[in-house]
Amino acid sequence: MTERHDRDPGTPRRGGTLLAAVLSVAVLVSAGVHSVVPGGPDEDGVRAVQGGAGPGKAAGNPARGSARADSASAGGWAATWATAPVGAEPRTGADGWANRSLRNVVHTSAGGTGARVTLSNLYGAAPLNITHASLAVAAAPGSAAAEPGTLRRLLFAGRPSVVVAPGAQIVSDAVALRVPADTDMLISTYSPTPSGPVTYHPRARQVSYVAPGDQAGSVGGAGYARGAQVWRYVTALDVRGGGAEGTVVAFGDSLTDGVTATVGADRRWPDVLADRLAQRRDGPRYGVANLGISGNRLLSDGAGRPPGNPSGWSRFERDVLDRTGARVVVVALGINDILRTPHVTDPRHITEGLRDLTRRARARGLRVAGATLMPFHGHRGYRPALEEVRQAVNAEIRSGTVFDMVADFDHALRDPRHPRALHPHYDSGDHLHPSDAGYARMAGSLDLTALRGDAPAEL
Repeated sequence: MTERHDRDPGTPRRGGTLLAAVLSVAVLVSAGVHSVVPGGPDEDGVRAVQGGAGPGKAAGNPARGSARADSASAGGWAATWATAPVGAEPRTGADGWANRSLRNVVHTSAGGTGARVTLSNLYGAAPLNITHASLAVAAAPGSAAAEPGTLRRLLFAGRPSVVVAPGAQIVSDAVALRVPADTDMLISTYSPTPSGPVTYHPRARQVSYVAPGDQAGSVGGAGYARGAQVWRYVTALDVRGGGAEGTVVAFGDSLTDGVTATVGADRRWPDVLADRLAQRRDGPRYGVANLGISGNRLLSDGAGRPPGNPSGWSRFERDVLDRTGARVVVVALGINDILRTPHVTDPRHITEGLRDLTRRARARGLRVAGATLMPFHGHRGYRPALEEVRQAVNAEIRSGTVFDMVADFDHALRDPRHPRALHPHYDSGDHLHPSDAGYARMAGSLDLTALRGDAPAEL
């Protein structure tokens, strides 16, 4: 990656007018769409280039965002794990998980000596009454049992119970607990009463558990016999006291969500990035928060109110700008806008949307790394005309006028002999999503040294 701050391409009147037009005609699309990526194993594919997107006006509350971003460097909080709420879990519209304990298994990036948890009722239609919640270190990877001596009851403003209003979220009080890096943690909740639709994140590639009655305080995992690859209610785990300087936010679609990664193995590219950051002594010490949503589009929301699978543009403030300790965001979005019906066929709509994310992030002091869009030749949705759109978007990204830094995922994973397709070694088999080796390759294409430091907050 090489830095460039000698240009200001983000402020032309033409771009602002085009973006307004793009957002005004954004259409609703159904949730459940998958995103894509490709590449090739040549060592040159690991290269990344860097440029400077022009400053712009902040969206939301800059003061609040700046305070959260500065917290980690001041010895405060950083995100060690996070996920994006996607929608209401099917078949939970009446009772939710009343009189059941939910034990979510999440995997840490950074470690710490204190922790707190965020719970969301974003898609709920009724108050969520949680009377027991806990946090513990898992006894083994993927286990529903807690390591003895690590289970802590969570309190909310000093109380063991909390009611989360529909559409709201709540952050627990801090608990003293040694949270190891690169380790599974258990976040358990119990709700005795019906709460309506359950806010969840599907396609977790991690099995979590359900048990009858109140077993949130159970150290053993015997009662947690029912497993599913979803996270329910929990959206973040923050840590402090471990020396993390901040948070890298991975923001994208199924490419970032890791929908084809091996279940329970933590091989999504943000997981591999966290491992690289932990192993490098000369790199920044960051936690990594994965805010990918399978099927996510940059410009269009899914159906419903609030929308299921909200667009990257609409959820950017919640999932990135307000993220605990956020320092850097890696944006990997746009392929679903091209691939999914209705197709975005004007590449300028996508690049102007990406530029707007960069302007908003820079106004809050965040550095922005953007990924090129990866190939999908051989996928059932491939069309030559759509490939032309992808190529045009990538050309603009590589020009250095969209992001502060560019991670060339396309170059890293494409087949050198057939550059419109993923290299077979990096292809999961659907010609769209990476294999475990492909995810590792993506993480390897990010320059860790370039992730260090802050972008100037230019308003």
